[in-house]
Amino acid sequence: MSLECILETFGRIRKTMSFNVAKLLPLLAHIATLTSMFTSSLVVRRLILLCRMSEPPFRPREKLVEKQKYFQNIHKPTYLKGPYDKITSVAIPLALAATSLYLIGRGIYNMSHGIGKKE
Repeated sequence: MSLECILETFGRIRKTMSFNVAKLLPLLAHIATLTSMFTSSLVVRRLILLCRMSEPPFRPREKLVEKQKYFQNIHKPTYLKGPYDKITSVAIPLALAATSLYLIGRGIYNMSHGIGKKE
């Protein structure tokens, strides 16, 4: 494992997180010397895995924060946190309940007055 690979890994991490690689250069140099000295240590294996498996995130952090901002409010229940959740969770079920009550009431009225009865 080379120093370039470690620098590339921390460069990718820097893109996803907010810390400065220039501050980590002494640590990276120390890690590079450790990798040349102790090739069988667990730390080196983890660094190799990190170097091989690190990739940029699927979505940028700003978009994730923008999507998650609706779900960070603790004062509302979970089903009412999105921008259109009041429509889908409250208005549509109320409209269905009101329509069904109206149709049941109209059916009871028609049956009690004999409207629509076949002779």
